Parts: sequence; C-alpha cells; structure tokens
Amino acid sequence: MNQYDDEAPQYDGPSKSQLKREMQALQDLGKRMLDLSNDQLDTLPISGTLRAAIEESRRIRQNEAKRRHLQYIGKVIRQEDDPEGLSRQIDAFYSGSEEHTRRHHLAERWRDRMIEEGDSAVGEFLDYCTTADIQHLRNLARNARRDAEKEKNTGQPRKLFRYLRECIDDAESA
Repeated sequence: MNQYDDEAPQYDGPSKSQLKREMQALQDLGKRMLDLSNDQLDTLPISGTLRAAIEESRRIRQNEAKRRHLQYIGKVIRQEDDPEGLSRQIDAFYSGSEEHTRRHHLAERWRDRMIEEGDSAVGEFLDYCTTADIQHLRNLARNARRDAEKEKNTGQPRKLFRYLRECIDDAESA
C-alpha cells in the first residue's frame, strides 16, 4: 500500500492561470471605465484612488505606459468593495447592453400599464419598487393618462417613463 493513498488532495487556491484571467478581466473593466464620461463616473461608487487613477490614465499617451497603468487600475479595482456590481453598473451605461435594454423595456411596460390600468398598476409598481414616491408617481401617471385620453402630447408619458426608469435603476442597483 502506498503511503500517499490516505492523504486527500489539498486545495492550494486558484491556479496561476486563473489569477491571470481574473486580473485581465479587471483590466478590461478598467478600459471600459476609461470610456465613460465624467458624469457617468460620478454616479459609480468608486474610491478616490480609483477615480484619480482613471483620470491619470486618460492623460497618458505612450502605449507601454498606458498598458502598465491599466495593470495598476486593475489592482485598484480588485481592492474596491464590489467589482461585480461595478461591472453591472458599467454595463448599464452602454446603450447596447442587454441590461440597459431590459430595464428600458421594463420601464416602457410599466408606463403603458399605468396609462391603461390606472392606480392598480401604480400600486403593483410600488410593491416592485418600494423607494418610489407614491404621490409623485400617481401625479405623473394621472397626467400621462390625461394626455392619452385627450390624444395630446405634452410630454407627460415621457416624464413618467423617466421617473420609472430612475426608480427601476435604483431598485435593481441596490
């Protein structure tokens, strides 16, 4: 009998290849952050260190220096509280992203229901998104319904849509 038979293989942590893949993914996330506007960056829950690293990277012109700085950004992102949540929020900024499209369609469906069904749909939405301002939402829905009934376009359905989208983004980002 072999002396090693009764020893179970021990887990030594992720492989070197796995660590490299994870670091590359963080660097790719950093590249996507460089493409965001300052207003979009302001909405992200990032540390001052990461914000400063992104601003510094935008000033770098040499390819090799840019590559090294992206490695640094990846390292800083790894130290952030929620890199996965950060990635989801960045996905939502890209208009072609699936998450952005899904939220957009969801807000459209809620708006259409509120215009057609009235306060019952408003009540269901308040169950879905508990942080919404009840009075403000009912006023927006009433005004949008009035526009639809009179076949006018004073922009009320758009205002309702924007508020619904804001509430959905807040509810799903939390």
